[in-house]
Amino acid sequence: MNLHGKPARVGHHCGSSTYTATREVVDFYEDALDDHSPLYREVAPPLLHHSECYRFLGEWYLHNLIGNLHAQQDWEMFEAIPVGTQIRTRSTIVDRYHKRGRDYVVNETDVVAADDGRLFVRGRTHQSFLATSQKASDGFVVDAGTAKKKEPRPPFPTATGEDLAPVRKTIDARRCWMFSGPGRNYHTDAAEAQKLGFPGIVVQGMMTTCFAARVMTDRFGRGFLAGGRMSLKLTNVVWENDALTARARIARIEPEGVHERVHCEVWVEKDDATRVLIGTASALRPGEAAAA
Repeated sequence: MNLHGKPARVGHHCGSSTYTATREVVDFYEDALDDHSPLYREVAPPLLHHSECYRFLGEWYLHNLIGNLHAQQDWEMFEAIPVGTQIRTRSTIVDRYHKRGRDYVVNETDVVAADDGRLFVRGRTHQSFLATSQKASDGFVVDAGTAKKKEPRPPFPTATGEDLAPVRKTIDARRCWMFSGPGRNYHTDAAEAQKLGFPGIVVQGMMTTCFAARVMTDRFGRGFLAGGRMSLKLTNVVWENDALTARARIARIEPEGVHERVHCEVWVEKDDATRVLIGTASALRPGEAAAA
């Protein structure tokens, strides 16, 4: 059941909104993430509406909010969004599954042009919920100690190609508020976090996906904004005041029409080498046929 007491079924339409990608909205995003690209003078950051799915969380979140976590995020960029464009969103439940004591709901949110419906960006958000009430040390569902006691993952990265330029960020309270505010919630307020079983502010998982997108945008530019893809697992909790570095490494290059698709492995890690995000990303660049 969702927060409204209705079945959170696959196919349920959660909601829709209309916005304009104004200069002011783009500037706010750049300020919030300290993400400044010359491209953003003409087009919006691809994840400008990174958290649109959460506008309708009552339609797809399960009723047990204690210890819920963002588990995976997939992004597909089909076309860059020109600054000033009016856009429309649509949010739908597209999958549900159970794994290792947690229930997962997958929300798909499309960002399309309001006038002709052409698709700009698609996001799939995998949110996990405890199937039963569980507590960790000191009564918390997850804390700094339990977050480190996860099962070891296979070696990552395995790519052996070129490293892309990294992006380093420190997540202070102001950044949390600008990204996840303006209301008080477990991403902006410690007291609210404790109500949901966490010892302090939990940095919103979408933020680390934006850092990974920044690495790809810096390297591939419009080839990522129009044609980019990311599939990212959020593997550990990020807390307020954590320092993070987003990294990527080229894994392989494959032909795709007149372009080449550059496949990368991406990850975001804390200063103690704890990985908080791992996954894959890709972007387009002109192929040899196009360059000839």
